[in-house]
Amino acid sequence: QYKHYKQFDIFENAVGRPSSSSFPKHLQRTPVVCPCQISQAIMSIFEYNGAAIIAMAGKECVAIGSDLRFGVQLQTMTTDCPKAYKIHDKLYIGLSGLGTDAQSFHQQLVFRHNMYKLREERNIKPTTFGHMVSSMLYEKRFGPYFTAPVIAGLEEDGTPYLCGMDSIGAMETAKDFMVQGTAPESLYGMCESMWRPDMEPEELFETLSQCLLSGVDRDALAGWGAMVHVITKDKVISRTLKGRMD
Repeated sequence: QYKHYKQFDIFENAVGRPSSSSFPKHLQRTPVVCPCQISQAIMSIFEYNGAAIIAMAGKECVAIGSDLRFGVQLQTMTTDCPKAYKIHDKLYIGLSGLGTDAQSFHQQLVFRHNMYKLREERNIKPTTFGHMVSSMLYEKRFGPYFTAPVIAGLEEDGTPYLCGMDSIGAMETAKDFMVQGTAPESLYGMCESMWRPDMEPEELFETLSQCLLSGVDRDALAGWGAMVHVITKDKVISRTLKGRMD
């Protein structure tokens, strides 16, 4: 039927506007909406609240940062909503996607970790935690949490551990950096340009901060400041960054 309208436009331009009685009612001019326009107007549920998360590895240290915006589609509701959560001193997880699902999933993770500590009498290792998160997401695959995790931690020997996955737990590890959020192209581009191996904690903080703030400048759904955590062998450094508020 869309082709009929196009043909009608060509005929109209060639011979002038015909009378309405010349055509059946279903071929008379009516507003046409292309299916591609409908699909562009529908926002993904993963973009509903907006997020930008980067995890980056250094020399015996690892950092994770997230933006602070919480919005409802294009309306900004608050600017004090970090998406990186502490599991223990050597392990953090960032949860992008739908804000309510991220909070619910974080509560489940805290419960699982507390039960692990009671049973094992030690903190969970980052690699073990990554597989646990993947398993928890996959068991809900037919009604998944609308969240995409990024895990950053330090192993017992000081080796950085970075891991990311989708909403049903398909894991991917990295030696350099991992990103999630509503503008992954911008974040990936900045990280690929600025990351280099064996960075010290302060240089790692500066690099991740610049990547995050520059990446969200091209994303209307994320930004409005950031929170960055740098995990080293003996301490965790947390800093709040000021960003563009527009």
